[in-house]
Amino acid sequence: METGVIIVGAGPVGLMLAGELHLGGVKVTVYDKLAAPSGESRALGFNRRAAESLDQRGLLSRIGEFRWGPMGHFGGVRFDLGMLADNHSGVLGLSQARTEEMLAHRLAELGVPVRRGHEVTGVHQTPDAVTVDLDGPDGPRQDSARYLVGCDGPRSTVRTAAGIDARVWPATRGMYTAEITGVSLRPRPIGERLPGGHMVVCTPLGEGRLRIVIHDKSLPPHPDPDALTFTQVADAWQRLTGESIHHGQAQWMWACDNTAGLAEDYRRGRVLLAGDAAHEMPPLAAWGLSAGLQDAANLGWKLAATVNGRAPEGLLDTYHAERHPIGQQLIRNARAASLLYLGDADMDPLRAVLGELAEHPDAAAHLAGIVSGLGIRYDMGPGEHPLLGRRMPPDQVLVLPDGSRTRIADLLHTARGVLITTDTDTDTTDTGAGAGAARLAQDWADRVDIVTAAWAPDPAPAPAPALQAVLVRPDGYVAWTSPGSGRDLTDALTHWFGHPHPAPAAAGPPAGTTHRTGARA
Repeated sequence: METGVIIVGAGPVGLMLAGELHLGGVKVTVYDKLAAPSGESRALGFNRRAAESLDQRGLLSRIGEFRWGPMGHFGGVRFDLGMLADNHSGVLGLSQARTEEMLAHRLAELGVPVRRGHEVTGVHQTPDAVTVDLDGPDGPRQDSARYLVGCDGPRSTVRTAAGIDARVWPATRGMYTAEITGVSLRPRPIGERLPGGHMVVCTPLGEGRLRIVIHDKSLPPHPDPDALTFTQVADAWQRLTGESIHHGQAQWMWACDNTAGLAEDYRRGRVLLAGDAAHEMPPLAAWGLSAGLQDAANLGWKLAATVNGRAPEGLLDTYHAERHPIGQQLIRNARAASLLYLGDADMDPLRAVLGELAEHPDAAAHLAGIVSGLGIRYDMGPGEHPLLGRRMPPDQVLVLPDGSRTRIADLLHTARGVLITTDTDTDTTDTGAGAGAARLAQDWADRVDIVTAAWAPDPAPAPAPALQAVLVRPDGYVAWTSPGSGRDLTDALTHWFGHPHPAPAAAGPPAGTTHRTGARA
């Protein structure tokens, strides 16, 4: 099998995308310029939707122990997640290195090669393929594939080589981050604002490790990460807090700024971008990592279908159409949150007003949706059902005909589409719902699993308004509902999964209907 996709960048986004492509039947190779994982954890956790994206592939449980955050905040303005109908809590205190390690182990199990110590030096596109120039341990070489995805960070070599411009919001201030041991500090998990527009953050990581972040307004906008010393970090901490950490030890350190950037195109021919290569934002509550994991979930199944020749026309272009506006919103929101978070006392009146608004459930739900990623709604065409275009709640439980129970997330482990029908009457001829929908969808059974079940009343109520049938994309977003969608099921299936492949006629119940968790039709 020829290589379908080359991914440059073996961080969490590149590794996640490689797994998605493998599930879609694509041969993929990952290259990274580092000889080994850095072990650095610039993000500590991720938001709710990123966690759900991992859960949909059975990966969240593989990370090990972690904790959920019971409170939310936007730019330091807190709001109570407990007042909201949906669960917006995110994963806190989880080192990025653990997430990366889990994803790397998974690829090793799947047999997906991750080739380290290879730096990209050039990219060449033809109408049918893309070739990458690499400088590796054995010298220069080339590799070719049908498509190339740059997951190689904010200074993306792939983006530059592909000629994709980026809009940049220049840095206005610098910051230091370090993981330290050998000291005892008061926790300041969402930050302690100090006079003059300064802030310090201290997050306990367990086993005597602390993550500290220093937002010192006096730092230059472009601090040199390679020149950073622990003495500089300790001096800055003491200058702002009066506490000495000079006797501690730094496990790793990082100097950065608050530059933001957005690629003009997420796709240029056979080259695509994901994660920080597509959208760079100021370090803030792991928003960048969270968005990158969702990029991978959105792109993976679409690119796999394209490589395998079963994608409908224009499917791959919906990656840019759906995710580029999200990137724009994220950068706007991150810049707004940073102003609130790091601004001096002049911002206090605005913080007070926003705090009052956040006491109202509707306003809190909107802010929570920004932070958690649950507020995303993609354009699925006409329709009025509130779930259309939104993610299908992954913890929604279904009762199968044999009495067993399963979750939506479990049905998505294979990265295929899922049609859920709640009508087992095989005599109905209504192709908009029930068994009629299941029969109609048989012509897509090589790409879509068909599940007949009832909505369980607990632990969460059934979707409202009540659904007779729902089509869920591989990334967990609702593409069609009955009732509530303005297009028919045939149109929705063709739009997202391509032309039908009629299956041989079979006697009895609709062939391909499954009552087994995650089973393929």
